[in-house]
Amino acid sequence: MSLFSKQIDKRLDAYQRELVDTHYQEVDNMYRQIRGWRHDYRNHIQAMKVLAANGDLDGIKAYLDDLDTDLNTVDTVVKTGNAMADAILNSKISLAKSRGIAVQADAHIPIKLNISELDLCCIIGNLFDNAIEASLPLPPEQRLIRVYMDMKGTQLYISFTNFTANKKLVKSGKRFRSTKGEGHGFGLVRMDNIVERLDGYLSRNSEDGAFTTEILLPQV
Repeated sequence: MSLFSKQIDKRLDAYQRELVDTHYQEVDNMYRQIRGWRHDYRNHIQAMKVLAANGDLDGIKAYLDDLDTDLNTVDTVVKTGNAMADAILNSKISLAKSRGIAVQADAHIPIKLNISELDLCCIIGNLFDNAIEASLPLPPEQRLIRVYMDMKGTQLYISFTNFTANKKLVKSGKRFRSTKGEGHGFGLVRMDNIVERLDGYLSRNSEDGAFTTEILLPQV
């Protein structure tokens, strides 16, 4: 292996470690919120009992409205059937919504996957991060990410679509040119390498302001 190839491999490994650390931090933060809300559950019940004892129905209604809003900030939006996919998707959906980006997700994983959690984290995390970054330059009302995951026969199908400020991106080799700086390309390289190693299929398409990535991963 050449010195240049070794340097590239080291940079890819460093990028992968940083990426995975970031994803797990996001997941941990989400579940910390959930645990915190559960911890306060008994206090909420006691507070509403006091309101009920005083006959304060308006107070109870207002309290329940506040709790509903609070719970919606940590509730899991997507339940795919795969714990790691749920954790990654829901943490990224929460991140996207915090940045004013709407997300439409339809994801189902009815079988135990052959793909490792590390590889799944890298693929979904990269796809979501790319979609979020591409959406930010758009006006808030035009920001939208569509996520679809399901089995197609014996293969896991993953599709991400987002809208971009550029009507049509320029393709360079197998990938589209990035406007996000030098480091961004390592995420794409890492994802492509995973799909290739798993004998999968990856397609990228840019048309009329919409960018779509489709991935098929064999599971038998």
